[in-house]
Amino acid sequence: MKLLLVEDDEQTADYLKRGLGELGHSCDHVANGVDGLTAALSGGHDAIILDRNLPQLDGLAVLTALRAQGNRTPVLVLSALSEVDHKVEGLRAGGDDYLAKPFSFQELFARLEAIVRRRGGDTAPRTQLQVGSLTLDLLGRTASRKGRRIELHNKEFQLLEYLMRHAGQVVTRTMLTEAIWDYSFNPGTNVIDVHVSRLRGKIDAPEEPSLISTIRGAGYRLDAD
Repeated sequence: MKLLLVEDDEQTADYLKRGLGELGHSCDHVANGVDGLTAALSGGHDAIILDRNLPQLDGLAVLTALRAQGNRTPVLVLSALSEVDHKVEGLRAGGDDYLAKPFSFQELFARLEAIVRRRGGDTAPRTQLQVGSLTLDLLGRTASRKGRRIELHNKEFQLLEYLMRHAGQVVTRTMLTEAIWDYSFNPGTNVIDVHVSRLRGKIDAPEEPSLISTIRGAGYRLDAD
């Protein structure tokens, strides 16, 4: 899944980003309500984790504005305010679920999965990506091609998800670094090339055409077979 985290507490944000990353999910993070609303309205997220007490713009104000714009992305509200009235306020403002702090990561992730599953109709976020014969299940974190199951490690899953979300487009190494590795490292390293090579070896059977092309001097592109 591609998630948006709007959280001003650095320790909580780092904890969540690390946990979500270990499960193979990408997480955009902003630390105030104004940036959170802008990022949410830009779209492209499967779910939003939204802190209630935010600088510049309160979390409930962000949520109210988001729903007023017609954005139906599932939202899990986080808050240190745990009284029933506080939960009711969060849900009535448009939240899909409300989780009081402190919380366990296991429960948070289970609630995320639940609100994504519940969101039905045409506005539901995609839980599956399809490019040609290649399928990626974002909730089950499984991949297959022509019915053949493909076992992927976390980074391989994230890499394939990013390429599939940008199918038909050239994706640069810098884009992959920022989206998946989320840290700066020596641009001369071959870590991305190694991961792409391993990914090719898993998704391409001997009799199948290769889906990932190397674009010399630019990066990579995934196309339908």
